[in-house]
Amino acid sequence: MGRVSATSPIAPLHAATADLDPPLAALDLTVLRANAADLVRRAAGRPIRVASKSVRCRAVLEEVLGSGLTAAGGFAGLMSYSLAEAIWLVRCGARDVLLGYPTVDRAALAELGGDAGLLAAITLMIDDAAQLDLIRDAIGSATVTPRVCLDVDASLRIGSVHLGVRRSPVRTPDQAAELAEQARARGFRVVGLMTYEAQIAGLPDTSLPVRLVKKASAREIGRRRAAVLDAVVAVTGSLEIVNSGGTGSVELSAAAPGVTEITAGSGLYVPTLFDGYRTFVPRPALYFALPVLRRPAPAIVTVFGGGYIASGPAGKSRVPKPVWPKGLRLLGAEGAGEVQTPLSGAAELSVGDRVWFRHAKAGELCERFDRLYLVDGGGARVEVPTYRGEGKCFG
Repeated sequence: MGRVSATSPIAPLHAATADLDPPLAALDLTVLRANAADLVRRAAGRPIRVASKSVRCRAVLEEVLGSGLTAAGGFAGLMSYSLAEAIWLVRCGARDVLLGYPTVDRAALAELGGDAGLLAAITLMIDDAAQLDLIRDAIGSATVTPRVCLDVDASLRIGSVHLGVRRSPVRTPDQAAELAEQARARGFRVVGLMTYEAQIAGLPDTSLPVRLVKKASAREIGRRRAAVLDAVVAVTGSLEIVNSGGTGSVELSAAAPGVTEITAGSGLYVPTLFDGYRTFVPRPALYFALPVLRRPAPAIVTVFGGGYIASGPAGKSRVPKPVWPKGLRLLGAEGAGEVQTPLSGAAELSVGDRVWFRHAKAGELCERFDRLYLVDGGGARVEVPTYRGEGKCFG
């Protein structure tokens, strides 16, 4: 196995896993804890709700939120991406789970409606009256009062140009108030409001035009969120949850009037998509290693696996990045392959050596591995299951 400089960020992981055969994924706990502390600092006193999709490992969620999966050290609550996942997390101890997306999982809704503990711990996300009808039908009871949060579109629109993701159809104060009224009329308890500014939180500061757009978007959603919040509160009374932000926009959300909490998750692992931000220093914590299988040319090696392509628009930003040894590059004609990946610039590597990579997005890597090796500052190693390792796949 090749030597790693003691100053390399992957040195602790390389040493702690030297006796293991890759493929493997390893997490530097010291860096993870530093990242968690930095998120709390950036939040300036606002609690951070952890986005589970960006973690997908129960042991890591417990590291951040405590063994009860509920609150610790500036973090409070989970944002789940699936109702089935939310139910599982509550069965594991969580007491505050907000769905980040609407659900049409009838079986999970029926389970929710039949369990008072789940109803108290889980808040559903809605943006359409049709979802309310489906939820009520699936629950099968007119007396159950599910908790719901309104998802309000936070994209920036300049004329006919739409900047941001396509999420909620609810955008104006009147639309939000109307949906809140419809929810109350159907026996739901409206407890929250969410605005996710993807064009701010999920867009690297790669150029001056991008930074100007993000600044303009922050001003626009700040004004509109305040108006929407006033309109909804006039219908529902005070709200428990006014959720905003993401790893890339923690400071903006923390400074926004009315926001009670910020969601973040990717900032714990820091994948490559977050390397271009100016608001915080990226400290990668999660890596994966692949073994060298062969040398098809003097400066090329082929490693096993590697085709762990991240979601989003297909392109270079979504492929894994080789980070050790330095100077390795994917081949343009092949890229990262399903069962093997050729790399150029690898004259010093031999068959049986390993290459370390970073993934483009955070929790998605855990869908490729059934375990993570957690390495602390002293080099001690603990093996923990990912969601996949616990037999969980939530889509």
